[in-house]
Amino acid sequence: MDKKFFLLDFIWFDLIFSLTRVKEKNNSPSSASSSSSSPPSHEFMPPKSLMSMSLDKSSSGDRESMEVKEVLHMSRGDGENSYAKASIYTQKVALVTKRMIASAVNSLLEEPFFPCELLNVVDLGCSSGPSTSTFISTVIETIESNCRGLGSTLPEVQFYLNDLPGNDFNTLFKNLSEFRRNFEGLSFFLMGAPGSFHERIFPQASLHLAHSSYSAQWLSQFPQLMTEGGSPLNKGKIYISKTSPPKVMEAYLAQFQEDCTNFLSCRSKEMVIGARLVLVLHVRNSADPASDESCYPWESLAEAISSLVSEGLVEEEKLDTLNMPYYTASQEELQQIVQQEGSFTMEHIETFALDIGGPSSGGEDPWISGKKHAKNVRSYTESILQHYLGEEVMDKLYDEKLAYLIGEYLVKEQIKGTNLVVILRKHS
Repeated sequence: MDKKFFLLDFIWFDLIFSLTRVKEKNNSPSSASSSSSSPPSHEFMPPKSLMSMSLDKSSSGDRESMEVKEVLHMSRGDGENSYAKASIYTQKVALVTKRMIASAVNSLLEEPFFPCELLNVVDLGCSSGPSTSTFISTVIETIESNCRGLGSTLPEVQFYLNDLPGNDFNTLFKNLSEFRRNFEGLSFFLMGAPGSFHERIFPQASLHLAHSSYSAQWLSQFPQLMTEGGSPLNKGKIYISKTSPPKVMEAYLAQFQEDCTNFLSCRSKEMVIGARLVLVLHVRNSADPASDESCYPWESLAEAISSLVSEGLVEEEKLDTLNMPYYTASQEELQQIVQQEGSFTMEHIETFALDIGGPSSGGEDPWISGKKHAKNVRSYTESILQHYLGEEVMDKLYDEKLAYLIGEYLVKEQIKGTNLVVILRKHS
């Protein structure tokens, strides 16, 4: 397909949904009330100790006042530091989850609304890496196999590719235009859908299948927590750590509960009864949010930034006030949120572990592996750290400091990533 048609699809979709959301807002009786980012029930309100803390970001300058959706995006382009090239681990995850996605599609095709002429499918937080094409091909192949086996007509499939407005949709659609040639003769369509999945993106009861891989753990807000006296609560760290006070852990969990509940509530309104939602998340096995598996790579990244501070290249205040908008949940925490939100039935849940690196990972030199992993970490964290710390220190931070620290860690420790796959059915 000619690139200009992709661009027209993208612009037209964005215009339609922008107008739809404006109309909904203007017609809503609650448009003058507080935004939907507020916790939907008292159960997920932060503890009183957190409510009394100062969350005013204005004292730290403009860099903290910006919302996550304004700065977060995976590294653009197709160079060696880009997400398209460096997201090796998430592509491994995507290949493992093909079986679960196929299972969700097969169960979807058993619903009363099928056979139908059109299926609407969305990949939420698609980014610009190869995982999106893996998801699309799995859906198409499963539908084709199922319909041919039943002797039924293949439906047309509309794929909506969603991510924040800063996402590199150009690289995504460029790669997909080449991928599309593998499925000539099949009727499917690709369309960009920019927007935050923490909000409504699609019309009511319009989606049949939604998928989100390694995206829902990103938070909608920066956990910039300060004491009433104006001191940072998480000095020297950029995520939960063993030295973080309990209030930091409570704040992260409260934000994840609020965001995940909003995510499910929005999807519930957008999906038809019987639709399937497939979530793939980075999770932890331990009940402790400060366990080693939860804190990789954040501990190493904080240490790398601290090294720049000691060299006078980064202000210490920038390190002390930075907390990454990311949360590694436990399976139990996610299950509780799904149950309390109440719109979905859990059809399937499983975890699997994948090697990230270490002494037993194929004998690769840990220092070479450290450089590869540093590029991977850079591909999904650079947009935020460049905003906070400045573009001029990025190469030194990742190529020198972080690569060395990860390589040093891999000499001694084996790193595994735990992944959770959940298939949810929208019930009446």
